[in-house]
Amino acid sequence: MGLWELVDQVLIMFYKISGHPVFDYFLGTFLVALLAVVIGEFTISIVFLVNKNHLDRLNTRLADLQQLSLAALKLGDKKSYDACNKEANDAFGRAFFNMFGLSAAALWPAFFALAWMQQRFAGIGFPIPFTGLAVNYVFTFLICYILARMFFGRVKNRLPYFRGIHRMLMAYEENSSKS
Repeated sequence: MGLWELVDQVLIMFYKISGHPVFDYFLGTFLVALLAVVIGEFTISIVFLVNKNHLDRLNTRLADLQQLSLAALKLGDKKSYDACNKEANDAFGRAFFNMFGLSAAALWPAFFALAWMQQRFAGIGFPIPFTGLAVNYVFTFLICYILARMFFGRVKNRLPYFRGIHRMLMAYEENSSKS
């Protein structure tokens, strides 16, 4: 049995909880979305921990360049100010895109979940009452994903691992803002 078949066997169990097909579809989709959210958040934490030293260096460089540009501005040295500002903008861009990439690390499990759902639920539509329209698995997954992200956002600080990561991130943000 391959990995994809094993994943299929595990995920399909979320869709067989109550025996009521429509209820099980929405409950299963919510649970798959919640699993994607948890795996994504775990991925962010691992990537952050691995890249923390690099991010620290970027933020330190940015703070140093900001101080240098302000000092040059106070001295009236336009050429030094422009050079420091250019370097600071470059450092800010690097820091910004590192944080953007870190945030994007949360999304990869959702794409795997959608790929799995496509194999299982492609062609199945859910009618929207009184409209004559129907939605497919992508729409229902996105709604469940948003709800799962909101739910997890409310409970993650109560979970031991994520509570520790949250404290670390808050301390990191506080130290970064002081620099």
